[in-house]
Amino acid sequence: MAILTFIMQLAGATMLLLFAVRMVRTGIERSYGASFQRVLTRNNGVLGASFTGIVLAVVLQSSAAVALLASGFAAGGYLSFSAGLAIVLGGDLGSALVIQILSFRLDWLVPLLLAVGGWLFVKTERKKPRQIGRILMGVAFILISLRFLREAMDPIRDSAFLPAIADYLVRDYVTAFLVGGALAFVMHSSVAAILMCVTLVQIGALPFAAGLSLVLGANLGSALIPVWLTRGMEISARRIPFANLLLRGVWAVLCLFAANLAIRSGLLGSDYHGQMLVGAHLAFNAVLLVLALPFCRALQAPFERLLPEPRPMVEADPMGRPISALDASASENPMLAVSALKRELLRMTDLVQMMFTPLLELYRSGTEEQIKAVQDVDLDVNQCLTDIRAFVAALPADKMNSKSSDIARDVLEYAVRLETAGDVVAKRLAVLALELRESGKQFSREGWAELQAMHEKILANIKLASNVIISEDLESARLLNSEKTEIKRAERDSRKRHFRRLQNGAVDSFETSDVHLETLRALREFNSHVAAISTPILYSSGQLLETRLIETLPARDHKTSV
Repeated sequence: MAILTFIMQLAGATMLLLFAVRMVRTGIERSYGASFQRVLTRNNGVLGASFTGIVLAVVLQSSAAVALLASGFAAGGYLSFSAGLAIVLGGDLGSALVIQILSFRLDWLVPLLLAVGGWLFVKTERKKPRQIGRILMGVAFILISLRFLREAMDPIRDSAFLPAIADYLVRDYVTAFLVGGALAFVMHSSVAAILMCVTLVQIGALPFAAGLSLVLGANLGSALIPVWLTRGMEISARRIPFANLLLRGVWAVLCLFAANLAIRSGLLGSDYHGQMLVGAHLAFNAVLLVLALPFCRALQAPFERLLPEPRPMVEADPMGRPISALDASASENPMLAVSALKRELLRMTDLVQMMFTPLLELYRSGTEEQIKAVQDVDLDVNQCLTDIRAFVAALPADKMNSKSSDIARDVLEYAVRLETAGDVVAKRLAVLALELRESGKQFSREGWAELQAMHEKILANIKLASNVIISEDLESARLLNSEKTEIKRAERDSRKRHFRRLQNGAVDSFETSDVHLETLRALREFNSHVAAISTPILYSSGQLLETRLIETLPARDHKTSV
């Protein structure tokens, strides 16, 4: 019975720890996720990139999240292989720093974090304060889960069960290494897995030698996580996690045998404790970063040969863009027809994103040819709408069930919104960029930062919209719909700050006032069209009101009525 109680308490503490780590990461991603591309891609030097990885891992509390971000941007051509690998290596060191911080006994902070975090999350409506509240509560839950973990070990610390397991892991350090790797991979969080191992050593439930082997194995397991998570991505995205796995795996195996040999021979002394385990983990990642950074560029060619680009399976046009996914033969089958429509809608979304992504570069230094190239993509967007409209019109009504017909109608309506979004870029924003280039004027530093922040948020919303198209996930649809409010608020705040700068006599703001205000309006409208994919999902789930007006007005005094 004691063993069953122990397993239940251990499982509960572990799941709370995983939930808390994810809660912190989610809060940070929702608050600042739109800025990650600018942060990751602003420095392609390996030294600066590694520092960026350290900072991001500390912020996100996850080296796997940093690896996924780096891989995704490498696949999009925004990040070189060497810079991406340096970011991932730095991210591993950053997650070790997180473990160093969380390994201290900070139980006294829990009530304060819960009180402040809970008040921010429950009582505030603005996005960032709510997410800061989520982050604070997540940190509190991490500390609570570690306390639960220590308490779960108390009943069996002196039993025969735990010492037998601990002695076996000390004798067979290879098995301990593999168990640590499996633990980190199954938990999908090296921070959670290593914190668990450190806690077990701190309370005396595991010897230091067994804990060290587990931690080294967890380092290998943490390198396996991004390899697994990027298995469906492009080859250029998968090279970075594989390179990290090679470097981390070789270094972990070497350290495993060297450390156990040193412990058994007494070279490291005999006074071991949990904090030393954290120091060993930190040293492992710091030394690996120093040793591997010089080889980041040299590894690119071998991994390009090891993982070559596959031949394209999708027919493309002369510009390299995939041709229409709509096949007339698929219209006879409702399931195939819906699938073809969604693929075409995704292609249309990618084209709109292709137009929108270089917008700020056009504003800053775009040539007439570059602006014309963006406007030319709008012709492809228009053709997508024409094709989707014709395909939906040709669907046989007698073979389409109610659900398929509704999806086809929703796809067509969203395609209309995307076509309008493309017009916003081609006929308004691109024209404004050309006007700004011809005038030679520049935005003020504050005004440019505001436009940059809105651009980043909208880019993130386009990617979220693509996810909603594929998954029809309700939570993603809710988040995308709430982002409309955030963009409206950002536009309103930027407009207020712009007027304040005008009142203060800022020359740059005065010269670019018309362009700035029109850009704000266009960005807001563009985002509204992109976020429209969430509407049918929320409406069908009963989570969208018909109107925001109050249905019944309160009775007024007859003396005040007209």
